Amino acid sequence: MSIPATMRALQQTSLNGPQDMRLITDAPVPSPGRGEVLVRVAAAGVNFADVSKAHGTFAGGPRPPYLAGFEAAGEVVAVGEGVTDLRPGDRVAGIGDGAFAEYMVLPAAAAVPVPSGWTERQALGLVVNWPTALAALRPLGGVAAGHVVLIQAAAGATGQAAVRMAKHYGATVIATASPGKHETVLALGADHVLDSRGGNLAAEVLRLTSGSGADLVLESAGGAAFEDGLAAAKRVTGRVVVYGVAGGEAPITNWDLVYRHQVHVIGLNVRVLIQAAPQIFGEIMGELSTLIAAGVLVPGLPTAYELADGPKALTELEARATVGKLALLP
Repeated sequence: MSIPATMRALQQTSLNGPQDMRLITDAPVPSPGRGEVLVRVAAAGVNFADVSKAHGTFAGGPRPPYLAGFEAAGEVVAVGEGVTDLRPGDRVAGIGDGAFAEYMVLPAAAAVPVPSGWTERQALGLVVNWPTALAALRPLGGVAAGHVVLIQAAAGATGQAAVRMAKHYGATVIATASPGKHETVLALGADHVLDSRGGNLAAEVLRLTSGSGADLVLESAGGAAFEDGLAAAKRVTGRVVVYGVAGGEAPITNWDLVYRHQVHVIGLNVRVLIQAAPQIFGEIMGELSTLIAAGVLVPGLPTAYELADGPKALTELEARATVGKLALLP
């Protein structure tokens, strides 16, 4: 396969938000280094981390101008030195830099095969949303049959996967979403869906649990919702796994943990998990394969946008106007 010298890509030009992302046609096609593969992108995943990077609020995020995006699925077209497990023609999904483009480089060790019979678009989420949900539920959250799990932002890609998996493991699921998304979340198996934009969430969770609170809270909404999640968790034994800051930062002090919220607070970033705990990540991916084979997780069909409409997709995601996974098609 002939590999061009340049490609179309979305370039973030400022830290003022996704409206300053522009389509360029002369971005250099990257070359795979040792342990890397070059992938012709068939579909790129859109995540809230892309919004955070565009605003400069993502810790350690890139400085503009940079090629945006980090999650993609496509066909391997070239392999770097030392790569023996992958070859041109293999279809993979993975995390790298510059995914909103026609080509991107992925670390070979973290590239996940696209399941047989799935399209690349359907495989988006395999290395971001689904592992995040499973890590939050199992090795970090310790979910077990009979537990009550509160899942914030349950209509998003990670939240939807978390609802399905939590029910599979025998938990009672209390989910939050905006009113227009409640039917979607209930259809996934949630036992209760609360309005994410109004009311006293902690009081509602305590009412539904006869005052005991949730055994596990999956928190990605950020802002005031973070405080709600802490207050909704069961005292002493409750766990709050934090994997997103969509609503902004929310401070918590040691005084809070001693006198107000006696709970376990656990931070999760799937990219750090891959790098710092590869064995755990490998176990998570193995369990995901089992869940896929059992039909617990099924391939979805993300809402697709053309590459040039990337700023629109990110703006709609930021405004909470979307449901499920979003994809850009180069």
